[in-house]
Amino acid sequence: MPLIPLSELDDPRLEVFRNLKKTNTTRWSPHFITEGKKPTVRLLESGFPVTSILTSEKFVEILKPHLTGDRNDVPVFVMPNAVCQMLVGYTFHCGMLGCGLRQSNPELLQLVRPGERQLFAVCPSTENQDNLGAILRISAAFGVSGLLLGKGCCDPFSRRTIRVSMGSALRVPIIEAGENLPVLVKELRDEYDVELVGSSLDKAALPLGQVEVDTGRSCAILLGNEAAGLDFDWIELCDRVVTIPMHGGGDSLNVSVAAGILLHHFASSP
Repeated sequence: MPLIPLSELDDPRLEVFRNLKKTNTTRWSPHFITEGKKPTVRLLESGFPVTSILTSEKFVEILKPHLTGDRNDVPVFVMPNAVCQMLVGYTFHCGMLGCGLRQSNPELLQLVRPGERQLFAVCPSTENQDNLGAILRISAAFGVSGLLLGKGCCDPFSRRTIRVSMGSALRVPIIEAGENLPVLVKELRDEYDVELVGSSLDKAALPLGQVEVDTGRSCAILLGNEAAGLDFDWIELCDRVVTIPMHGGGDSLNVSVAAGILLHHFASSP
């Protein structure tokens, strides 16, 4: 494990970590940044290539068990915490950053396992990084086989999304389908017999407590936009449309909260 002590801020090997507060948007970069111990360890445990790690001195021991095998040659830059803070441009309380390389989208065929009940999540236009990060964390918890994202979604590999997901963005297969999302969703339904379940506030939707889960059929949960919900075109594609009943004056839930309730309802037991 190459430990590389550094104290100079102008070292070119640190460029990818420089002024992260000002460069949080990395969607068009081949790199992404993990922030914190758990997301960075999950990066090392993932199948993503890792180009380097930046850590303060006190966290080196945490890294050592994860820098073995094909990760043994990942360069680890070690700097005093105060110097790290000057480099990244904000209070460096997380203690560790990792730099990974994005990979191409997996093919839908790689995610579908015929004969096995699976759960998918579909987000046509989740715009908020915190919401998408929470959906990814929830998806990992409930065994989601793949998350399909439309063109209206934020970057699933932004530093904030990965942090909120606690590194689950590196564990749940993600297809950034863009404008091709309707084609993939129809393929799930028509080619692989995956039931499409839309979430809605419409009073005509079936209350979740009355929804029986077909344990012999895979399912994809379609989640709406934070402000506008699920568009009519998506509703039209669905086999069933369900709603989460609420007491009193409650008229909606945060999309990630709704995702947790819906995915828990439709998930197979671990």
